[in-house]
Amino acid sequence: MQYFEDIAVGAARETGSHTFDATAIIAFARQFDPQPFHIDPEAAQQSSFGGLVASGWHTAATVMRLLVDSAIDLEASLGSPGFDDLSWLKPVRPGDTIRARMTCLEKSPSKSRPGIGSARFRVEVFNQKGELVMAFTSIGLMRLRNPASQQE
Repeated sequence: MQYFEDIAVGAARETGSHTFDATAIIAFARQFDPQPFHIDPEAAQQSSFGGLVASGWHTAATVMRLLVDSAIDLEASLGSPGFDDLSWLKPVRPGDTIRARMTCLEKSPSKSRPGIGSARFRVEVFNQKGELVMAFTSIGLMRLRNPASQQE
């Protein structure tokens, strides 16, 4: 278990990977983002994407799973109040494999809530070619190992 004190500013973690397939892209999009370029391969060919692409929300949800499996589940996590500057930079297509890197930008113990600290992380998502396909900054809340100290 990693606590707030164990997170180092500048430290990066890599996640595992996930490969998208057309069936999953279409199923997710039918339920949550039913735009033609996500649900209809023929219509997608005529779109500006030139083929089927995953919903950005499908990519984001998949990245969340990768983060939980490789980092958040191993931390004394208390959730997140949100994120900033989400950008979808390149489309994710059937057959693409993504992975993420999470880098701690800053952290501080809470002034109002003893035993809790927050950290800001830059999350960068890459495809199998090493191209940046998505990025955002996330805020994570976590327990301190030694709440009495309230020190980093």
